[in-house]
Amino acid sequence: MSSYRSLARNRDFTLLWVGEAVSQLGTGATLFVLPLIGHALTGSALLAALPVAAYTLGIALSLLPAGVIADQVDRRLVLMVSSVVGLVLMASIAVAGLLGAMTVTHLILVALGAGAVAGFYMPTEMSAVRSVVSREELPTAISQSQARHHLASLLGGPLGGLLYAVARPLPFLVDAATFAFSLVTLSRIRADLSPVERHRGTPLRELTEGLGHLLSRPYFRATAAFSALFNLVVNAVIFVAVIRMVEAGVPSTTIGLVEALSGVGGVLGAIVAPFVIDRVRTGHLTMASAWIWVPLLLPLVFWSSPWLIGTMLCLGLLLNPAGNAASQSYRVAITPEALQGRIASSSQFLSFTTIPLAPLLGGWLIETYGGGTATLVLAVGAALTALIPTLSRSVRSVPRPRDWPVLGAECDGVGTAKVLHSAQ
Repeated sequence: MSSYRSLARNRDFTLLWVGEAVSQLGTGATLFVLPLIGHALTGSALLAALPVAAYTLGIALSLLPAGVIADQVDRRLVLMVSSVVGLVLMASIAVAGLLGAMTVTHLILVALGAGAVAGFYMPTEMSAVRSVVSREELPTAISQSQARHHLASLLGGPLGGLLYAVARPLPFLVDAATFAFSLVTLSRIRADLSPVERHRGTPLRELTEGLGHLLSRPYFRATAAFSALFNLVVNAVIFVAVIRMVEAGVPSTTIGLVEALSGVGGVLGAIVAPFVIDRVRTGHLTMASAWIWVPLLLPLVFWSSPWLIGTMLCLGLLLNPAGNAASQSYRVAITPEALQGRIASSSQFLSFTTIPLAPLLGGWLIETYGGGTATLVLAVGAALTALIPTLSRSVRSVPRPRDWPVLGAECDGVGTAKVLHSAQ
């Protein structure tokens, strides 16, 4: 596709992508070992969930102020400061591990801080992507960002398992090094990433303006509700699957390979995502990526073989990149430039509010009812969640990208943008 070729020649996008890809690989390894270390230190599935929950809580707490800052401060500076803070946090855990002083409390605090770093990075990077690529390249650019995320899942688990098997502090030391690499690539970007010049109100007014813009549109409201519940269910499923394998005595390297299988599905899905997005209505992609999980979870109610878990996760993630990239690209395409950071952060905030609860929900379900029943409850939750985009006309009616509106188009009563035809 021409968009692939043009992005390959886009130096700034490549630097942004590669730097974050390496950093996400380190984060993937760290997130993989957090519940393993938590379980090793406490022996409790519920307590093992706390560092993971703290990481996602840090993201949720920082997203809204991050959006305001991304629309007011040079985005390159925000990204570089975030990388420096992440480096220091990971290095502190590595040093504590080398000194034999690693504790669950330290893990939780660092995970909370690392989550805040990710919360500042996410909307700022999304705004930066919009600054370095054209509107026509957006679906492919965001699909490649999805591929990057799934590559981290593919390689992060095995890398984390391998590093953890060598030495407990090693995953955190490697993560610190990846933040340093990201810092170097960000410093080499040439594009102007400064925000749009405009009249600025108080931070509270800036924040509420972005959140209000999002909540006033039916499509954004429906997708935010869907994303919040979908993230809760799927992340709880993954946590339950990991803890079931840990309690069954499955080696950490094997668990890493299981997560790699899930990453394979995401990577393959991301590779074909631009082709799928171009040919399937965006609203239909959102529905399909939700419903695919329901039948896949049912076998896990009865069996917990590592390879069955890996296969089901792999299949479940095949449509996820296309659904996510199409929905995010549509949101970015119809959002005014001056609101890019705040709309991105507001959307991500509403999506992430439930993620800190996912490992806690999964840990409580598995300790109270066992792995099979926990998975059944989550399968029912997946079906109920999939009804949100299915019953929402504002989601179902979103067309393919070629029929999306030009930037600034007004929205009709159901939240679907009216197409403005123009000769270009």
